[in-house]
Amino acid sequence: VYNAAPTWGVTVGDALAVPDPVVTQHQHQHQGQTFSFLGIRISSPLSLVVNGKRPPGSALAPPCLALSNPSVPP
Repeated sequence: VYNAAPTWGVTVGDALAVPDPVVTQHQHQHQGQTFSFLGIRISSPLSLVVNGKRPPGSALAPPCLALSNPSVPP
């Protein structure tokens, strides 16, 4: 679940409803082995329904601003 707060999560046995999942097939090769699996991306924990309820606003990670200026040498 993208953008989830580090203190929020679901546990084994929770019932989840995922209204708008993005399903992607992943295939990776490493040291002669192929790994294939499905990934389900959920952009926000607030879009889920966990055990019949929407998660609280605190389930969403706070925004983080990152700035860079490639024209200035380090």
